[in-house]
Amino acid sequence: MNDYKLLRTFLLAAEKRNFAQVARELDMTPAAVTRAIAALEEDLGVQLFVRTTRQVSLTTDGAIFAAQIQPVVQALDNARKDVMNTHKADHGRLRISAPTWFGRQVLPPILSAFKERYPKISFEISLADGLVDIIDDDYDLAIRISAAPSDKFTIWRKISVVRRILVAAPGSRFADMKHPNELIPDDCLAYSGDSKRETWTLSDGSGSATFSAGRAFSANSGEVLASMAADGAGVAMLPKFHVAEHLRTGRLVHVLPDWSPPDLWLTLYYPPYQALPPRIASFSKFFEQQIPAFFSAIE
Repeated sequence: MNDYKLLRTFLLAAEKRNFAQVARELDMTPAAVTRAIAALEEDLGVQLFVRTTRQVSLTTDGAIFAAQIQPVVQALDNARKDVMNTHKADHGRLRISAPTWFGRQVLPPILSAFKERYPKISFEISLADGLVDIIDDDYDLAIRISAAPSDKFTIWRKISVVRRILVAAPGSRFADMKHPNELIPDDCLAYSGDSKRETWTLSDGSGSATFSAGRAFSANSGEVLASMAADGAGVAMLPKFHVAEHLRTGRLVHVLPDWSPPDLWLTLYYPPYQALPPRIASFSKFFEQQIPAFFSAIE
């Protein structure tokens, strides 16, 4: 009998004070329980139980030993359970990183529906607009909206194309632009997580135009860029789903509709697993199934 099982047998015997009951609960014979306790006593060099024909009771040494090892055995039980649950599709914990706006507006109904289907899976969600280090920050997966991945040390799964558009305030001098050459760098509100400028490339199918954005204003929040554009501060390049409500209410308008920037991808990133743990594979499949309905609703 291994030490872990031996200690669990001892603790149950200390609780039940009845070797026959311990044997039934652990699917052992009473003789096997007696031998196990005797082996532990021999190893420790102390008597743990006083046995009579009518009852079993702990000695002082036995009570002290039980009190000291109980937290350790409980921690081992919990660790064993956690490890086993990570290999079940409907158990365990998921630690997920997601972009702020997407995490607030899109993710909650998906999580709620998934939680209803898999109630024994728990979540820890972290929202950040910058790219996280999925390995060092210990995430199970990250939801990203970005250009084609270039990280060779993670694995990723493309979920959907993300279309971007240029938006500005209705009635502003940007609303009626016909050609990108009407823009100057100071007009371009850039998305940047590290105070760097952003290069915009626009194409109408027959030609292209490139701009350096962010000379006058940049932010690592799409919500801030949308608000600045709505206030007339300039033109923002944002995912269409991010500004769909602003477009619907007329707070923003689509400018230069014949000129399009390169699409982004909605992607799931993972640490370099040899194979996705079942709980992560279950969420990934569910997430991918739910996303088309979201994108079709804004088109």
